[in-house]
Amino acid sequence: MDELEGGIRRVTLPLPTRPGHVHAYLLPGDEGWTLVDTGVGLPDAKETWSAALDEAGGRVATIFVTHFHPDHVGAAADLHELTGAPVWQGVLDYAQCELVWGNPAWSERLRDWFHLHGTPADVTAELVGQSSVYRPFIRYQRDPILVEAGEHVDGWALVAAPGHADGQLCLLKDGVLIAADHLLGRITPTVGLWPASRADPLGDYLAALDRTIELAPRVALPGHGEVIEDPTARARELQEHHRLRLEETVEALEAGRKTGFELSFDLFGANLQPAGRRFAVAETLSHAERLVHEDRAFRHEDGGTVTYTAA
Repeated sequence: MDELEGGIRRVTLPLPTRPGHVHAYLLPGDEGWTLVDTGVGLPDAKETWSAALDEAGGRVATIFVTHFHPDHVGAAADLHELTGAPVWQGVLDYAQCELVWGNPAWSERLRDWFHLHGTPADVTAELVGQSSVYRPFIRYQRDPILVEAGEHVDGWALVAAPGHADGQLCLLKDGVLIAADHLLGRITPTVGLWPASRADPLGDYLAALDRTIELAPRVALPGHGEVIEDPTARARELQEHHRLRLEETVEALEAGRKTGFELSFDLFGANLQPAGRRFAVAETLSHAERLVHEDRAFRHEDGGTVTYTAA
């Protein structure tokens, strides 16, 4: 456990897949800690958290989930049982959490989604199988206290940060941004188009980065990697990364009509494991749809398959 400025504690938890770790944060307050994010619900999650909370001392007053991805929500129910503290989560984020993790038909829907975007049947089965790896380790808290951007949790303002997840919420106080996966230092947050997601996640993300620049936090504490000392500069770097990726996407589409699966090879190469290909297809689709919204590409659906062409 690391102690950061203002008495904030950072708890680093293991992940069985890349990037190999996730950070949770303990934010001090008058009534006790606000615990932000929970890690994956691995079999020893309660024991790991019990030891961390013993080291921190004091009581946990609130558990806050920034977004529903496995490494952030997976042990929420465990922590609720361990501490008795209520779990808070965004309205949209909890709805998507239920849709994905509380829905036994989600794998079938995901299979149809990849098939729609040109993924061969054998590859689709492999991609969907990989997506189910975390499912046994997700114990989200049902019926949490629901909140929206603009509200406050123990003095921390909730800031909408869609893109990586439609309903992701960050926390901001005294120039400190608890950034979750909105800003990361050495890697680029995945911004993908998925079934039932908002229509233009990359557009949402670029607008959220504009909002970050406007808010100008002094420091950002991310879900992975080290403290970001200049969040505004990092937000601008991420915007430039996506500007260049959009240009690459246009160039690839100028060669002819392509499915999202085919286009992912142009943008991310051929040497990806199934988990990497799954995210590559989703991220490729978010860029293709951003180009459609910018009138720089056309979307076609013929014979049950979606393809894209340059405008």
